[in-house]
Amino acid sequence: MNQMQWLWTYPGLGALCAAIAVALLIDWVLGEPPARWHPVVAMGRYLSWAGRWVAPSGADTQRRGRDFAAGMVAWLIGALAVCALAAWMQSLAARLPDVLAWCVLGLFLKPLLAWRMLRDEVLAVEQALASSLSAGRERVGHLVSRDVQTLDASEVRQSALSSLAENLNDSVVAPLFWFLIGGLPAAALYRWANTADAMWGYPGQWRGQYWAWAGKWAARADDVLSWLPARLTAILLLILRPCGRLSELWRTARSTPSPNGGWPMGALALALGLRLEKPGVYRLNPDGRPPQACDTAAALRLCQRVVWGLAAAAILVTVLLSGFEGRV
Repeated sequence: MNQMQWLWTYPGLGALCAAIAVALLIDWVLGEPPARWHPVVAMGRYLSWAGRWVAPSGADTQRRGRDFAAGMVAWLIGALAVCALAAWMQSLAARLPDVLAWCVLGLFLKPLLAWRMLRDEVLAVEQALASSLSAGRERVGHLVSRDVQTLDASEVRQSALSSLAENLNDSVVAPLFWFLIGGLPAAALYRWANTADAMWGYPGQWRGQYWAWAGKWAARADDVLSWLPARLTAILLLILRPCGRLSELWRTARSTPSPNGGWPMGALALALGLRLEKPGVYRLNPDGRPPQACDTAAALRLCQRVVWGLAAAAILVTVLLSGFEGRV
């Protein structure tokens, strides 16, 4: 590794897998870094600032081309900055001895994934529901953008579990997938795209601004980068909870307007025999039962199994490759 130049080159599968194991351990033990040091918070600040100039405050159909171009350019500027910074950080790790380099790279990777925070947020919804329906509604509003004021207890759980499945991909599997493909710059690019989609990817008006065209590039970029990881997440969920319903996943996943979100959500619904729906938008596994408190615990255990499986695979690959390099 001392001979590797990590600025824009691939660090090597063994180094990346070791860094993944470190990042998942840091996430489990320490959780999220302070907001002032969090790169995703910094991305959000830029997106919030640029969004004031990108999206119009009136629905002027004559400005579609201008809005799309403005959103694309602002997105590309942010992406370039994020990738350049991540590449520089990766190059810093390359100057260190092997084991220390793995640890530092894992430390840099950690803010780009967030399993423990996701788990805690879903647990908090269930705990709030145990207190009162209004508390459950208020808490699930931290996870979803839909109107939560009319949800009953089952619908609150369905919202939380849908968010759990979708964010298992967005916050864990996809960043790690792209990290394996292209190192820290690729993982950072994915997290940038996902954050931009969350803030700009609205199909219409949001908070007085019209995003139908201004946010279209951000939405499509996230769709492209999430395409493979979303399907991988779905397969992992069904493999780790065998239910003989893999053949149903294709039909179920296509029930949502999103090209990707239906895959992990549908897989979770099929694996646990649940019905997950957003009225007027999608209904996954309609023959399933409405989720109860015990199903939240089961869903979290299954998703935790996916995370630990990824960590175990990363450790195994690191050990095997280290042993192979030692013999060579």
